[in-house]
Order: sequence, then structure tokens, then C-alpha cells
Amino acid sequence: MVTGGLGYIGSHTVVELMQKGYQVHIIDNLSNSSLDVLEGIQRITGEIPPYDIFDLTEKDKVFQFFSKNSFDAIIHFAAFKAVGESVEKPLLYYRNNLNSLINILDGALNFGTKNLVFSSSCTVYGQPDDKDLPVTENSPIMPANSPYGNTKQISEEIITDFIKSNPQFSAILLRYFNPIGAHPTGFIGELPRGVPNNLVPFITQTAIGLRQELSVFGDDYNTPDGTPIRDYIDIMDLVDAHIVAVERLTKGQTKKNPEVFNLGTGRGLTVLEVIKTFEKVTEQKLNYKIVGRREGDIEKVWADTSFANKELGWKTKRTLADSLETAWKWEQYYQKNA
Repeated sequence: MVTGGLGYIGSHTVVELMQKGYQVHIIDNLSNSSLDVLEGIQRITGEIPPYDIFDLTEKDKVFQFFSKNSFDAIIHFAAFKAVGESVEKPLLYYRNNLNSLINILDGALNFGTKNLVFSSSCTVYGQPDDKDLPVTENSPIMPANSPYGNTKQISEEIITDFIKSNPQFSAILLRYFNPIGAHPTGFIGELPRGVPNNLVPFITQTAIGLRQELSVFGDDYNTPDGTPIRDYIDIMDLVDAHIVAVERLTKGQTKKNPEVFNLGTGRGLTVLEVIKTFEKVTEQKLNYKIVGRREGDIEKVWADTSFANKELGWKTKRTLADSLETAWKWEQYYQKNA
């Protein structure tokens, strides 16, 4: 069961699961995705997986769904994820992100599903002190800089508490850094509704002429070029870790409950470094300007991935250039076929 399976990370994970022989069932409410994604999934895999369109905050529908289907594992992606929007609309984020999780856990408990891979985030670390960078899985959980980040912290606490009272249930919490790029075919990729909140789709939409210019939020941070530092991980590397996590859960190989892993590259890059790499890789000149800081953004964070590398036997394989090439390939494909 893949919630948010028509979204950016969800759709890429669905494709990889299908190609590895898993039977996948998608749930999505299309709030930040499109049924058109199914066409891309079909082009890559040769088939359309079963899917249901409903809202996970509706408990009756969740229970109805569980009553008709059984699963070895759930991968829970579905959540609102725009940092800035969460600052403006906190109740929307708390209601959606927390209620959907609670309903899924309730459904799993009542209908016998015992394994969960949870889509968490590096936002749980807040703004770490410089001495705590790069962050490990044992780094302090700092006060969240946004309601979005707080929903991820609270979700992790909910899952941990749920497991204490239901030890037959196992979970792996994957703390993502910044996923970028697209499937190597270019048939699926990041497709935000409206104005993108993430850097790379804004870059590609600006390069192709959909956006007049790219806004860089702040150049007065304490970083080498003044722009924020993030750890950008290729979507396919991120997906690989989910497959490993599902296998680990279903084979009963977890060593703690829940287990927590950072998913990043272990390297921090500034916004301007990403922009300049895109220009170099694609030979597209970007029209961008520096604007004021965006509320909820943190200055810098990147991962220490040594625990995930050692324990999961997982490592990133793709470079920043690889990710930006596939993102551009996807943007061109989408605009041509939209």
C-alpha cells in the first residue's frame, strides 16, 4: 500500500516496486498530484497498478479500504509538504498530516497490517548548531522551524508511542533531505501544482519559459555564498532506500523499533551551486534574482549517512549533475506532452 503514490516520491517508488515484482496499491487524493502520472508509470512498467482516489483524513473510507485489501507493508508518503504554506496555514497541515497518519495506524491495527515505512524529513532536526553538522540519527531534535516540520516530529512520536502499545507492529522512519531529479526515462518526475515550492522544479520551469524568473530566498546566510545549504539526493537513490526498508521490515530484520535512518548524500550544497551546475549541465542560462528570506527556511543542514550506509547496505550512486539532467529531461518531456 503506497499512500501518495501518484506524487513525486510515491510514483517513482511505485515504479521501482513494480519492476521488482511487488504488487502495489496506490492511494492518493490528487491534492498535489495528477492521474496523468499513471500514463508515465504505464510507459515505464507496461501496466497501471490498482489505485483508489480518496482522502486519508476520512476514517470511514480508510477502514472501508482496509476491509477489502490486505498488505504486507505500507509506505506512507501522503502529506502536505510546503514549508512556507505551513507557516501561513498551520491548521491545514496539522489536520491533514496527523489525521491521515492516525487513520492509517488505526486501520493497520484493526485489519492486521504490521509494517510501515514512514516518509519523515530532515526538518525534524530544526536548525542544528554548526557543531552538530552533519546531523546523525542521534542529533538533537530541535524546535521545528515550521508547522510542516512539526508535523513530522509529532508523526514520529505518534508512531513510536503506537509501537509501544502494539509491539507486533514495526516501522522504519526515513528522514529525507532534499529529493531532486526524475526517472532516467524522463516519463515521470516532480510535478507540483501551481507555483513550485522546491528549488529544482522552479529552476526547470524557469529554464523552459514557464516562469519569468527564479527567486533565491536570501543571500545573507552564514554560508560560503550567502545562500542556504541543503543536502540534495537523487530521487532514484531515495527510492532504492525504500525498497531496502520494505524488505528489511517484511523479512523481520529490524534491530530496533522503530528504526530511524537519514537519507541524503552526506554533502551540503548552496542554492547558487545548484543553479550554476544546472546552467553548466544543460547549457541553459537561468534568469534569477535574490529576494528576501522565506519564513520557515533554515540556514543549513546536511546528513551524516554513515549509519544508513552501514546498516542498510545502501549508498547514493547519482551525482548532482545526473539529477539535474533527468529533471531537465522530464521538464522537456512534460511540456511537450502536456
